[in-house]
Amino acid sequence: MRGIARRLLFALAPAICLVIAGEALARPCKSPDNVTRVTGGSECLVIHTFGAAAGNRTLVVFIHGDGTQGGPSDYLAASAERVSGGGVTAVVLIRPGYYDSEDARSTGTSYRHDGDGYRDDIIAAIAAAIDELRDHHRARRVVLVGHSGGAAISGVILGQYPGLANAAVLAACPCNVAKWRSMRGRGVWVNSLSPHAFVKSVPKGTEVVALTGSRDANTRPALARDYVSALNRRGVTAIFVEVVGAGHSKVARTQAFDGAIARLAGRN
Repeated sequence: MRGIARRLLFALAPAICLVIAGEALARPCKSPDNVTRVTGGSECLVIHTFGAAAGNRTLVVFIHGDGTQGGPSDYLAASAERVSGGGVTAVVLIRPGYYDSEDARSTGTSYRHDGDGYRDDIIAAIAAAIDELRDHHRARRVVLVGHSGGAAISGVILGQYPGLANAAVLAACPCNVAKWRSMRGRGVWVNSLSPHAFVKSVPKGTEVVALTGSRDANTRPALARDYVSALNRRGVTAIFVEVVGAGHSKVARTQAFDGAIARLAGRN
């Protein structure tokens, strides 16, 4: 068992059911095809796959935001479809407890209304799913694309599971969760992990592009800018882009967003 698999297993051990008779781990997905469903630790996560083909060597995984207003969470599908093909497989991953436009739901708890959802077990489940998808697609390069809360989760994964992903596009990232909550005049999230706390363990070969809209009153530009500066001080190749005129949601529908994804995926 590879090192990443061991770390994920230990992180999820309290939630994993053992089949005593066979002493084997139970699979949360009854029949995970890694195209519409993937097992992530103790969860079965809904996924949407675009452009899968033999010989593709780049996997781009899209992770959505918190969606506190409700509704489906597959809104990054259009960007995923645009970047797919030409050697790239794109996957939209539905976080634990969330659902898509067809009401297909990932197992687990979303915390979308209670908040404080960037928890270790949630991130471990997503990381395990990405590891599974990387093996399934035989990907040599993995790019994470996160928006808002998905960007925070992606940033944590870069440092908590070093080497799992080679690059990341972080849109509207609350990259310092405690500072973000304070800036919004909100209470502390005591259970959530934060990207800024894992800067020192991000591999130096990682590439990061962080984009925040100039009109984003939720995750203000300083949060991602400071995170990028911290990565740069460690020698990590990271750039910050302030997208003029874009707000919190719109930044994920801009040419700057799609262009960053295409560049890190090797499409331009």
